Amino acid sequence: MPELEQLHADHASAVLAFELANRAWFALSVPDRGDEYFDRFADRHSALLAEQEAGISAFYVLVADDGPVLGRFNLYDFEDGTATLGYRVAQQVAGHGVATATVRELCRIAAVRHGLRTLRAASSHDNVASQRVLTKAGFVPVGPAGPADLSGKTGTWYQRDLQP
Repeated sequence: MPELEQLHADHASAVLAFELANRAWFALSVPDRGDEYFDRFADRHSALLAEQEAGISAFYVLVADDGPVLGRFNLYDFEDGTATLGYRVAQQVAGHGVATATVRELCRIAAVRHGLRTLRAASSHDNVASQRVLTKAGFVPVGPAGPADLSGKTGTWYQRDLQP
């Protein structure tokens, strides 16, 4: 059974392998991170850990029984009990309910462990799979998301109120 684990330093190589293995597939629905992201991955991973340590974000990875990362689930920009959710799952598990189940679990964790009351997530109009995940996980559309929110695309903001 895959485990949802809070990101730590030891995850670096597995997360990088996940990002590289799924890079082309991710680029079909979200903008590519670019070569610099991969060239400076160690620095970026350390920066995420520092942000998490500062209590302004929380980063999670879904890890398979045999070690590979199957997904990334991020809570960031904590402010007044609200955070933004971002996620991506490996192509091999997409369409099997993994993202929906993990987002639901992360909603519980967000309330219980991080004291959050509301999660927000933006999805572009052409990312129908993400819209389905959010809706199935209890998020509702709350307004338009512009190009600044979605790396040049337009879409919708979704929100879910959490209960501890």
